[in-house]
Amino acid sequence: MSQIYLSAKLPELGTKLLKEAALDYTVYEGDRLITKKELIEHVASCEVLICPLSTIVDREVIDAAPKLKLIANFGAGFNNIDSAYAKEKNIYVTNTPVVSTYATAELTAGLIIALSRRIVEGDRLMHEQGFDGWAPLFFLGHELKDKTLGIIGMGQIGQALAKMMTAFGMKILYYQRHRLPFALEKQLQATYCSQAVLIQQADVLTLHAPLTNETHHLLTSETFEQMKNSALLINAARGPLVDEQALLQALTTQQIAGAALDVYEFEPAVTAGLKEQSNVILTPHIGNASVEARNDMAEIVAKNTIALFEKQPIHHIVNP
Repeated sequence: MSQIYLSAKLPELGTKLLKEAALDYTVYEGDRLITKKELIEHVASCEVLICPLSTIVDREVIDAAPKLKLIANFGAGFNNIDSAYAKEKNIYVTNTPVVSTYATAELTAGLIIALSRRIVEGDRLMHEQGFDGWAPLFFLGHELKDKTLGIIGMGQIGQALAKMMTAFGMKILYYQRHRLPFALEKQLQATYCSQAVLIQQADVLTLHAPLTNETHHLLTSETFEQMKNSALLINAARGPLVDEQALLQALTTQQIAGAALDVYEFEPAVTAGLKEQSNVILTPHIGNASVEARNDMAEIVAKNTIALFEKQPIHHIVNP
């Protein structure tokens, strides 16, 4: 068996680096996601597991891999891995932060624009039945200029998004546990406020917080009741930040005006009813799905793997 197992195909740059380092690796070649049974069979003798966010690495998988030294996660998040248990077993867990910042912020900006101007609805209309011609009141959306963008989670992605959306003339409010330095706030033209105030004032509310016990169901039915009836919700962070049943209720009762989701509470499943809403945009978790970001991510996991075998420093360890 190989020293290294890849539970999904990587961009070519990643495997090229492994080859150049003369490392022995095996790649899962299936057309669907790897099953837990298949994963357990392949990690039994490997020292490094390179895996995407869709591969669940729990205690059972870790216990099945007695030689495992490194789990290199292909993604900024690592909720798919029991990193605490891995630490107990002296297994490093790494991720690929920062490099997907711009791609994810860019997708979020695209979703905001598409939802505000009803671009996806318009595309669907033209594909299915067409229209009778230009009319003064036909298919009206809203401009972003002078609207308030509320960002929950002002890390790298939230900051990149703030820079993008100020170019559209949006006012930026943000909330997170730790306030940014004043100089950075000024640079971003962002105003710090409480989460409650942000939820009440945002015309567009976008989530960029990590998924923790505290942020699970960050948005609930009570939250949606506090939002403007004209407000839009964007979630390109983590699905379980939103109670999707509560979101569906808020959409159907017009408590809020629309939503765009790139991640889902029970991913890859989508909560029943959301697909039927004309004011909802659904994308298949493509936040960092750019050639540039994915190549950078592949480079990180490959170089960390090489570093392990060459006894060099490993970067982006999430369970030190």
